[in-house]
Amino acid sequence: MPVRFQHDQQPNSFYFVTFTCYKWLSLFQEANAYDAVYKWFDSLFKNDICLTGYVIMPNHVHAILYFPQMPKSLNTVIANAKRFLAYDIIKKLEEKKANHLLDVLHAGVKKRESKKGQIHKVFEDSFDAKDCYSREFIFQKLDYMHHNPVSKKWQLVNDFAEYEFSSASFYEKGIKKYEKLVHINDALNNLIPGSPNAQSSAVKTPG
Repeated sequence: MPVRFQHDQQPNSFYFVTFTCYKWLSLFQEANAYDAVYKWFDSLFKNDICLTGYVIMPNHVHAILYFPQMPKSLNTVIANAKRFLAYDIIKKLEEKKANHLLDVLHAGVKKRESKKGQIHKVFEDSFDAKDCYSREFIFQKLDYMHHNPVSKKWQLVNDFAEYEFSSASFYEKGIKKYEKLVHINDALNNLIPGSPNAQSSAVKTPG
C-alpha cells in the first residue's frame, strides 16, 4: 500500500525512502540498470528535490531526500520513479533476452494492473518513507544505508566506502561519484546551489 502522509508536512524536510524490486529479485544487477537510477536522481534535481545520500543495491534503493518545499504527494514522486525505472529495466532485460526473468515479472501482474495496461511487475507495491526529524536520525539512516553492501547478506565489497553505487565515498573520503549530490550539512543550513542562501554564503566542504 502507498505511504500515507499528514497534510501539514513542513518545508525543509528530510525523508529516508526505500523501494524494492518485485520478490526481492536483483533486477538492478541483472539488467545493469544502475544508470537509470542516476537519471531518476537527475529528475529529482530538476524538480528542486535534493539527494543527500543513497545506495543502489542489486534489488532495492535507499535514498535520503531533502525537500525545500514538500510536494503535494510523496507517493506520486516515488510512483513516478518506479514507473520510469521499470521501463528501463524491462527494456534492458529484453535486450539481454532474459526471458525467464521477464516471464516471472509478467506472471506477477495482477488482473486489475493488467487491465490498466501493465505487462510486467518490476517493483513491490509498497515503499517505505521515514520522516527524519533530527540531524542524529538523518546520519543514523545514512550510516545504515552506507553499510548495506557489507552486511552479512551481501558482502559486495570489503570496504563500504568503496561500493560504486553509493554516496559513502563522498561522506567518508570527499569523493563525489554523483555530481548533484548535496551534503546533509549543506541541506540542513539551506546552502543549496542556486538558492538565495547559497549565493550569499560559501558552500561548506564535506566533513
